[in-house]
Amino acid sequence: MSLSLLQLAVVGGAGVVAGAINAIAGGGTLLTFPILMGAGLSPTSANVTNTVALTPGYLGGTIAQRQDLEGQRSRARNLAIPAIAGGVVGGVLLLVVGNDVFRTLVPWLILVATALFAVRPYLRRWELGFVAHHHITQHPILTPIVAFIGAVYGGFFGAALGIILMALYGLVIPDTLLRINALKQLTEVLANGCAALLFALTGFVAWDAAVVLGIGALVGGIFASRNVHLFPQTLLHRIVVGFGCAITLWYFIAG
Repeated sequence: MSLSLLQLAVVGGAGVVAGAINAIAGGGTLLTFPILMGAGLSPTSANVTNTVALTPGYLGGTIAQRQDLEGQRSRARNLAIPAIAGGVVGGVLLLVVGNDVFRTLVPWLILVATALFAVRPYLRRWELGFVAHHHITQHPILTPIVAFIGAVYGGFFGAALGIILMALYGLVIPDTLLRINALKQLTEVLANGCAALLFALTGFVAWDAAVVLGIGALVGGIFASRNVHLFPQTLLHRIVVGFGCAITLWYFIAG
């Protein structure tokens, strides 16, 4: 379906806000996905369009952290194929389950994503303590399994994927959180990028919304990155969690 100019303006504005949120605190998908549904897209189309629109942002994040990937070539190779395969599997699952089933899952998916985002500060402190006080052994088998599981979720829905990957990678990769975060970024861009390529071959992408949303997210991300001091992370975290809770409640009530 084609959106009106007013709807596109709202989607673009949401993209700017989401891009800024992603650059500072993460969680922008919790805003853009409901906005796309509110613009009249079906749950599947909204999810697919959201993935296609926001994938360039993940690529930008990976490029920005390319220095933290130095010396991790073997890990990156170990994660690449599972991440690509997982993104494709997740995307195929989304298309196979159909719009009605996905609509039923939407409130629960947003609830889980919101809950994970809500506990993110506590997870981060736990990760710092775990990495500092435990001798973690490299798991050449568990690491790609973790990448595949996370990528499947990313291809299927994706909200809070970064939080999931950081928590799991922290258990199986013996390194600093900064370098683990770079691997997380790489996993996200591979999983979402492959899912986006798959979705681009379907008729579910609302391309006008995807282009406007993607441009808005890029603008918001650049602005926020250059003016990070203007955005209190604690306040942003509370706003995203509050919005996620409200949207979850709305979907459960509205059905």
